[in-house]
Amino acid sequence: MSSPNTARPLPVPDERACPFGPAPEIAALRRHSPVTRVTCPTGIEAWLVTRYADVREVLGDPVRFSSRGGMAGHLLANQPPDAPVEEGDFHRMDGTEYLRFRRVMGPAISTVKRTELFRPIVQRILDGLLDELAGATPPLDLHERFSNPLTSSVIAELLDVPAADRSRFAELAGTLFDGRTDTADLGAAQLALFGYLHGLVTERMREPGEDVISVMAAKAAESAQPFTELELTKIAAALLAAGFDSTARAITHGTLALLSHPEQFAALREDPSLAANATEELLRLLGAGSGMLRVATADTEIGGTPVAAGDYVVAAAQAANHDPERFAEPERLALTRERGQHLAFGHGPHQCPGQHIARMELTAVLATLPRRIPSLRLAQPLEEIEFRTDTSVYGPVGLPVSWDEVRPAT
Repeated sequence: MSSPNTARPLPVPDERACPFGPAPEIAALRRHSPVTRVTCPTGIEAWLVTRYADVREVLGDPVRFSSRGGMAGHLLANQPPDAPVEEGDFHRMDGTEYLRFRRVMGPAISTVKRTELFRPIVQRILDGLLDELAGATPPLDLHERFSNPLTSSVIAELLDVPAADRSRFAELAGTLFDGRTDTADLGAAQLALFGYLHGLVTERMREPGEDVISVMAAKAAESAQPFTELELTKIAAALLAAGFDSTARAITHGTLALLSHPEQFAALREDPSLAANATEELLRLLGAGSGMLRVATADTEIGGTPVAAGDYVVAAAQAANHDPERFAEPERLALTRERGQHLAFGHGPHQCPGQHIARMELTAVLATLPRRIPSLRLAQPLEEIEFRTDTSVYGPVGLPVSWDEVRPAT
C-alpha cells in the first residue's frame, strides 16, 4: 500500500467548473494515472479507477472486489466501510448472501410485466403535477414543485402507502434526503420513517396486496431461508432511497442540462420519440458521482497496477462514462448518440435493481415536459445555480425555472 504522502485528495464533482461531468482533473488522471492512490473525504485511502474498461472490470468481479464496505463509505462518515455487516444490509453482501435478497426484489420491481404495470401510474402523476403548474405563477423551483413530488408520489404508489399517510410520508422522506437537515432532525426522521416502513411490511405480510412490498413478502415466504421483518424493512428503505432522492436528482439535473443546451431541449420538444435515447445519454453524462466503493479480497491488479488484499477501491463510474476510448466526445450532450453500455447504474451483480423504474420515470418526463411546457427556461444563470455538496447523490439543490404557458395533456 502506498504511503499517505503519495495519495492525492479524491476528486469530487465540481459543478462550478464542470456542471455536467466529473471533476476537471479526472481527464488527466485517466490519461496519465488511471489507477491512483487517493485520500477520501472520510479519511480512508483507496485506489481510484477511472478508465471505462477497468471500472467495468472492478464492478463486474465481486469475487476479487467485495461490496462489504458499502457503496459510499468513502464519502459518508455515517457509513464506515469497516463497520460490521448487520442483518438486512444486503447492499454490503456478496455471492449467495446477496442473491438471496436480489431474488426477492427482482419479481417486485425489475420484470417487464411489473414495469409496464407502473407506467400509467407514472404518467398520471406526472400530468397531474404539470396541471398544477399550469395554475402556478413562475418563476418557481422545479425540483420542489415537480421532480420531488413526482418521485415521492410514485414510490408511495408502488409501496401502496395509504392516501391519508402520504403527506407525512413525503415530509419524512424529504427531511431524510435534504442535505441541509441537521443531525437531530435527521435521526428523528430516520427513526420515524423506518418505523413506518416496518409497519407496512408487517401489515403486508399478514394481508398481502399487489404492491411492491406485498410481492416481495410473498416471494420471501417461499425462500429456503425465510426473511425477517427487519430484512424486508431494509429492502423497502433502500427502494425508497433510490426511488425518491436519486431519481428526483436525476430528473432535476437532467432538466438543467437540457435547458443549458436549448437545441437539445428543442429536439425533444419536436420529437418526443427521442426520450428513451435521451434518458440513456443524460444518465451517461451525469450519473454515478464520485464512484462506488469496493474492497479487494486478495492480492490482485487493476490495469497493471498491483492492489493488495484489503485495499479499498473507488470505481469512478462517471469518469468511465466520460472515457473517450469508449464514448466519442464524451463531454458533449448528444441525445441522438448511439447507445453505449454506460455504468450509471453500476455493473455486475450489484447493478441497481430499481434501474427499470428510474429509466421509465425519466423517459416519461423527457417525453412530456418539453411538449407540455415548450417555453420552459432557467430563471437564473447557470453559474448561479446552487449544487449539493457532502453527499453521494450530486445535482442542483433546486432548479428555478420560468415559462409562458403549460399546455394541457393530450
